[in-house]
Amino acid sequence: MSDFERPQKSILLERLEEQPQRIIFVTGPRQTGKTTLVNQVLSQTYRPSRFSSVDEPVSDVSSLQAADALPYGTSTNLGFVHKDVRWLVAEWEAVRQAARNSQAGFVFAIDEIQKIPNWSEAVKGLWDADRREGRNIHVILLGSAPLLMQKGMSESLAGRFETIRLTHWSFPEMSAAFGFDLPHYIYFGGYPGGAALTHDQDRWLAYLQDALIKTNIEQDILAMQRVDKPALLKQLFELCVAYSGQILSYNKLLGQLHDAGNTTTLARYLELLSSSGLVAGLPKYSGSAYRRRASSPKLNVLNTALISANSTRTFEEAQADRSFWGRMVESAVGAHLFNYLPRGCGLHYWREHGHEVDFVLERAGRLVAIEVKSGARPSSTVGLREFAQREHVMRSLIVGTDGIPLAEFLSTPVKEWFAGA
Repeated sequence: MSDFERPQKSILLERLEEQPQRIIFVTGPRQTGKTTLVNQVLSQTYRPSRFSSVDEPVSDVSSLQAADALPYGTSTNLGFVHKDVRWLVAEWEAVRQAARNSQAGFVFAIDEIQKIPNWSEAVKGLWDADRREGRNIHVILLGSAPLLMQKGMSESLAGRFETIRLTHWSFPEMSAAFGFDLPHYIYFGGYPGGAALTHDQDRWLAYLQDALIKTNIEQDILAMQRVDKPALLKQLFELCVAYSGQILSYNKLLGQLHDAGNTTTLARYLELLSSSGLVAGLPKYSGSAYRRRASSPKLNVLNTALISANSTRTFEEAQADRSFWGRMVESAVGAHLFNYLPRGCGLHYWREHGHEVDFVLERAGRLVAIEVKSGARPSSTVGLREFAQREHVMRSLIVGTDGIPLAEFLSTPVKEWFAGA
């Protein structure tokens, strides 16, 4: 994984060739390679650099105390301390000192920045001071809680940043880096950290559940956001995974959950799960924005490994179960569309009077209708025809049986479906 280069690497290198004008945010779900990518870039840029992580413990407490930079927090008998704004300021000052001795400028990268309380206000002050003084320092901020980072960016750093977003790994990436064929990608998904464990499904499952799912929910959501009903959020996640590919009203979701709640709470929790790269609720396509917001969501995991990790089926059993495998195939298509959706493009489903279209792409008033055929259900294009009669559809696609091969579709950039029509 450390040797594989994602396409965002060249983008980041290009940004570092420019003079520092904006903070660079590298965001995305856990296990998408943010830290690896930034370290690859730092090793290849001609500018000297410093990489600091909020997750790394501070072991030399005495030196920090001597510098009067010891962060607030409880130290342990090992000398570890929690980091806060004072630590950030001390790191930034060290970078400024180093940058004074560099004719090429400097690059300062900070990982898991969202774990520092009031980080965005501190970064704003430090960044603005560097701009006033004309310091040639590029700043890269990384984080695994996109919603929390977005809040800090919009509230304190408006106009001062640009974003490089990493998504779950695509089929071509998992194939090139780890030799995944299509069935392995559908079942084991796009988590590179677990790729080496797929030969031992019990070990892979433990990794997914402990290192990814549990950490994602407890550290990136519950520890970083106000969640009054943690048990409800966890139940909602499990339900969304179990019903991936299906349309469920919020009232029906409530009926499936054991904890009390309301539809507004569920909608917010679904947004938190989506921002963390776990599951999404796609709105129904409608010309009315209000109807879209009020529609029942179509649930879709954003990495099909989550379905496998929540199932008792082995890789072989999953393929043998045609209905289950068909749901995984449709979820893989939905995850691909969601994860690689171009800016300014919307992703929906459509259903009216018993007719349905699995996915609808919308961009600048242009529509692309997509139906997934895995062979697990009778092939029909009635939904596509009905939708085309009601709406101005520029292109209708069938993915899978009798249509575009699934491997080809999962290897094609989403924006390509708007081209040439």
